[in-house]
Amino acid sequence: MSNFSRRSFFLSSLALTAQQGRATRPNVLVFLADDQGWGDLSVHGNSNLATPNIDSLARDGALFERFFVCPVCAPTRAEFLTGRYHARGGVRGVSTGLERLNTDEKTIAEAFRAAGYATGAFGKWHNGSQPPYHPNDRGFEEFYGMTHGHWGHYFDYDMDHNGRMVKGKGYIIDDLTSHAIDFIGKNRGKSFFCYVPFNSPHSPMQVPDRFYRKFEGADPKLKATDPSLEETGHTRAALAMCENIDWNVGRVLAKLQEWNLAEDTIVLYFSDNGPNGWRWNGGMKGRKGSVDEGGIRSPLLVRYPKRIKPGTRVSKIAGAIDLLPTLSAMTGVKFAPPKPLDGVDLTPLFTGGGSNWPDRMIFSRWARRASVRTQRYRLDNEGRLFDMIADPDQKTDIAAAQPAEAERLKSALLAWSKEMEAHVGKDTRAYPVGYGKTTWLPARDGEAHGGVKRSSGAPNDSYFTKWTSTQDSITWDVEVLNAGWYTAEIHYTCSAEDVGSTIELSLNGASTNAKILTAHDPPLVGAKEDRHDRGQESFVKDFKPLRLGKINLAKGRGPLTLRAATVAGRTVADLKYVVLMRE
Repeated sequence: MSNFSRRSFFLSSLALTAQQGRATRPNVLVFLADDQGWGDLSVHGNSNLATPNIDSLARDGALFERFFVCPVCAPTRAEFLTGRYHARGGVRGVSTGLERLNTDEKTIAEAFRAAGYATGAFGKWHNGSQPPYHPNDRGFEEFYGMTHGHWGHYFDYDMDHNGRMVKGKGYIIDDLTSHAIDFIGKNRGKSFFCYVPFNSPHSPMQVPDRFYRKFEGADPKLKATDPSLEETGHTRAALAMCENIDWNVGRVLAKLQEWNLAEDTIVLYFSDNGPNGWRWNGGMKGRKGSVDEGGIRSPLLVRYPKRIKPGTRVSKIAGAIDLLPTLSAMTGVKFAPPKPLDGVDLTPLFTGGGSNWPDRMIFSRWARRASVRTQRYRLDNEGRLFDMIADPDQKTDIAAAQPAEAERLKSALLAWSKEMEAHVGKDTRAYPVGYGKTTWLPARDGEAHGGVKRSSGAPNDSYFTKWTSTQDSITWDVEVLNAGWYTAEIHYTCSAEDVGSTIELSLNGASTNAKILTAHDPPLVGAKEDRHDRGQESFVKDFKPLRLGKINLAKGRGPLTLRAATVAGRTVADLKYVVLMRE
């Protein structure tokens, strides 16, 4: 049985076991920030900004002092969703399909939906776009946000609403929060699982004026460990974006209070990796992308008045892999994983039963670098050993002084790394077509040939450009799961002087084509809103749909190919999407 067939059977089984009604189970509200470091909260001692709403979760609940995630975005999301190390689920990157979570992994949303919870996700998914990787196929009844790594513009930009592209309204974090509040309001008569994975302070560094004014021209008092590495303009924007997140968290918490839901709602707040720039982070070594402490230590704040005493502090190490089993235990939602979990139930640590808590190892991996953390020690990628209690900044290698401990952790890390390598070799997965009614194939998932180039070194919100010849082509490695007629569409831009090229789309002998008859040449946007240089990310523009026609696709795998049969001007077009709609 294929992964896709197993998935259909599994979802049918979930529907059969679904429970109706509010019952007595608590709601769950999970906030996940993007590129916010441990040090980007005032509750952790950063006086450069104020985050009173997020801080209130620690005051009224529990603060985990040593909580670890992954060095980058998509892996952390996968670990939260599954309770398993990200490599086990096939997540090996952050773009070009490498971010996809295998379809035979069971997610936390599927478990809660099967238990009768209303499930919604509002924000950055980043674990696959095409069905059955889409959040609507992974347990979330309602989805509004982006399925990939990041957008290139944060105001009034494209959003995915249950598989349809719509226009967002206003600043993206405000917009996502409004949709989350609407979801909670509609479902407050039953138990709900609301996941709010924000996409800031990830670049581009954009934030509304009302939040930026406080930091414009400011010289933050607390600096990066090496101040010469810090870009003050980037830090100012990041701090403003973090205060915007705090304001939006406050909006949701206020609604919980207004609707008498606060006492019966578990609220979690954490981030997906270390800070995306060199700024104050408590003196820790490393930042986003690093497997050192500063790259993977995250806030974790948990509030649940019925079970967690205000002001609780948890000193034991924990990780994103632990959140699924913990929430399952706290709510009574049974989670019967098809594969073993790596995470553990943390509830004894904040309910008074953790006095005999055993030491453990939490492993981290990214870009062939790996490290391991115990309660006291960290072994880094170079085999250096650090006493994280006496030396939290990782300045003194004690491997020679503690040879037995160093060897123990080296052996464990080597064995774990080999096990993970077996899961994340070359990605041979095709992009599925026809699992759902509509399949979006964005430029980030395609491959350029000939003279065609990406608009950006960062693929996530890129488009294809420099398409000038009949010898050029763009391909997607696809697998058609349901044979039949499909309507094909591209989303393009083209200047008036270049109108007239004929575009052909083909797959395994089937083809369709159309001529570009209408100019669409909008300006690039984003520069006006940027608070800091966006680096390798391109600016963005609006793309216009063009219906190519119908194409009869047989089941099977092959390269879906877009080429120009004729070229009327200097260039054919710039391209953002191919869309296939099954009849």
